[in-house]
Amino acid sequence: MLQEIFQYDDQSLLHLAKWQAIDPTLQVGFTSRNGGISKGEFQTNNFGLHVSDQYEDVMANRMGLAKTLNISLENWVSGEQVHQTNVRVITLDDAGRGATSIESSLKGIDGLITKERGLLCTAFFADCVPLFFFDPVTGYIGIAHAGWKGTVGKIATEMTTKLTELGVNLGDLLVTIGPCISTEFYEIDDYVKERIPNEYHNTVLTPLQNQHYLLNLKQLNAEILVQSGVFRSNIAMTNYCTYRDEQLFFSHRRDHGKTGRMLGYIGYSRSL
Repeated sequence: MLQEIFQYDDQSLLHLAKWQAIDPTLQVGFTSRNGGISKGEFQTNNFGLHVSDQYEDVMANRMGLAKTLNISLENWVSGEQVHQTNVRVITLDDAGRGATSIESSLKGIDGLITKERGLLCTAFFADCVPLFFFDPVTGYIGIAHAGWKGTVGKIATEMTTKLTELGVNLGDLLVTIGPCISTEFYEIDDYVKERIPNEYHNTVLTPLQNQHYLLNLKQLNAEILVQSGVFRSNIAMTNYCTYRDEQLFFSHRRDHGKTGRMLGYIGYSRSL
């Protein structure tokens, strides 16, 4: 097993310490289900407003993280997350979109990119794949939400294409594939299989009986990133699994849809 890229160094957060060592003002990581105040099936660190958790509890969890990261909640930005491949480059004018309500999130957006200091790009997860992007040369950063639909739609390519348009050299671009459901727990049917490009089938699918398959979502995103021009040596992949690691993560599939959401985040604090 490869060395774990995320450091779980307190009760609630997993950090990409290697990236933060490159730029100490960079805040990048993934929340665990621990360290918040939510109750019941959302116990305790739920960040999703679109599940039936108490609004006040979700906001308290978000405000606690904002304090930890030194990036105020009014400077958080999130997309609507509709399992599509639309990407948006955000500016300070977008500050606060989705921070305190679903209605204010960026409509139809599953990928965020910025280089603005003081903004936090955020996305919500409970089995889907978080894709983190960082170019140490230009300073551009981003996060994408990739469920199976966004993955086969190649949101990874949409992100790299947009970053290239912004002046990023793909030879410099670092990408991390974060905690999501792992192959052994992600069974799909023929409908999903037929939407995966044939060139990836042998690499990411394990046949089962009755036209069902196990799908390696992490590897599928990695292969798409390489095809998009990202160096394979610049792609890191977590060992964590949202389904298996029940003490750390919510899982939509494991918990039969009644569960909370982790937050993937990346942004620059204004100062150390």
